[in-house]
This record gives sequence, structure tokens and C-alpha cells, in this order.
Amino acid sequence: MNPYLAIPLLLIALLIAAAGIAAITRNWVLPMNRRHVRSPRLYGWGQLVVAFALCWQLVFGMLISDPDTRIRGTLAGGVMLLAGLIVMMVGQLASGRRRGSNTP
Repeated sequence: MNPYLAIPLLLIALLIAAAGIAAITRNWVLPMNRRHVRSPRLYGWGQLVVAFALCWQLVFGMLISDPDTRIRGTLAGGVMLLAGLIVMMVGQLASGRRRGSNTP
């Protein structure tokens, strides 16, 4: 993996992790996602899993030289990335404290 790809990927992973920590600790979600997220803590855990998966893929793409281990590691990172995205989607669909009308 090229360092020109690795550095932006690491920065994106750090930003996603920071947003996940803010969602877990303070129930704060980015303004563009506030309307859609119903369970900020669950959404934050999903963001942390996505950030970890990006770092996992970065490590296995840059530092591991064995081809078999590299393939298995990046595949595991892809599965973790998908799992994190699913958790984020559940955080958007989960019935949390809804603001608005009391109609079902």
C-alpha cells in the first residue's frame, strides 16, 4: 500500500473514531446525521468498529509481507467494516428517544 493512501486513510479513521467517542460519551452526532440517528450510543459503537476495521486493513496492507496472512487480514478487516456499518444502520433504525410528536 502506498503511503499516499495510508496517511489519509489513517486520518479518516481517527476522525471517525473521534466522532464515535463523542457519540458514546456525549450523545453528540454530526449535524448532517442528527436527523437520522435515533440511538447515538449504538451509532457511536458502530463508528468505532469502522475506525478499527480501517486501521486493521491499514496494518495488514502496509506492514504484513506474507501474502496469505495479508489476504486473510484484509478480509477480516472487510468483515469488521461491514459489521460496523450494520451496527451504524441499526443505530439509525433503533427506537431511541424520539423528539417530535407523540403519534406512533
